[in-house]
Amino acid sequence: MSVFGKLAGGVHAVGRSHAELLHRLLSAPQRSLPGYMTASDRKKCFSRGFSAVPNRDAAEVDLSRLEGEDHGIVEVLMRRERARNSLGRVFVAQMRELVSGLHHDAAVRVVIFRSLVPGVFCAGADLKERAQMSNSEAEHFVHGLRSLMNEIAALPMPTIAAVDGFALGGGLELALACDLRTAAYTAQMGLIETTRGLLPGAGGSQRLPRAVGFAVAKELIFTGRRVGGEQALHLGIVNRAVPQNQSGDAAHREALNLAQEILPQAPFAVRMAKEAMSRGIEVDIASGMAIEGMCYARVIPTKDRQEGMAAFIEKRQPRYTGE
Repeated sequence: MSVFGKLAGGVHAVGRSHAELLHRLLSAPQRSLPGYMTASDRKKCFSRGFSAVPNRDAAEVDLSRLEGEDHGIVEVLMRRERARNSLGRVFVAQMRELVSGLHHDAAVRVVIFRSLVPGVFCAGADLKERAQMSNSEAEHFVHGLRSLMNEIAALPMPTIAAVDGFALGGGLELALACDLRTAAYTAQMGLIETTRGLLPGAGGSQRLPRAVGFAVAKELIFTGRRVGGEQALHLGIVNRAVPQNQSGDAAHREALNLAQEILPQAPFAVRMAKEAMSRGIEVDIASGMAIEGMCYARVIPTKDRQEGMAAFIEKRQPRYTGE
């Protein structure tokens, strides 16, 4: 398939599984605001999302769609409290289903990955569960985990990881699979697999060098070192770092600020910009220019482009619809 064909397929293809999932979502009953929301969250009107399992109380990953002025922002909520959001079988399966549902949702403009477990973003592998696996089972599971991170990275809309606590091993790999990252100063991040006799197996050995450069990435991976939020900002692991607040959600609030800066922009243009950069970085500059040209050509006939031009001429704010 040509590069253009892949681009077209990546944005417009909608599978049967997604249609069935959407049907379940539309027919699901509305839920009241949950007790785990912070005071700032309660000021916002949420249209409750869905869990990847019928019983929401058993959900380890959940989803919320923000409304009002934040309409278009969706939050993936990690809530496996007893295991510190470690990447167990159920957690990974539920995350995969949510991500699959988001992939073809044109109404979503920005996705924020955040934790509802105080002091932790994601603690990485579920070592107790992993210890019960045979070598072949462990290899198969990690292959699926790597696939999940690739699916997160391939989401067509911008994604932000809000790191308000520990993001270790697979937890940092999850954050690295997102386009942007915010962190509290008190957060701790690291690809610590070499301290466990392993190497980063869910994309970390590839994504960290692309974020911080090969020399720094090699030092961090070889030593298994952990870094705080301020140092992560200095190294280029995160885009923004802020002091932690009393409610422990400073990185999440900063992620919301970042999402709100993205939200007013033309959504299809943002998606195509992401496509151009994500695919272009993997090829030589000439091929990257060709990919950029293909993405640009897809933006030209959109109503949003016409609206952007009209708003500029009329000296007003554009009203983008994603068409």
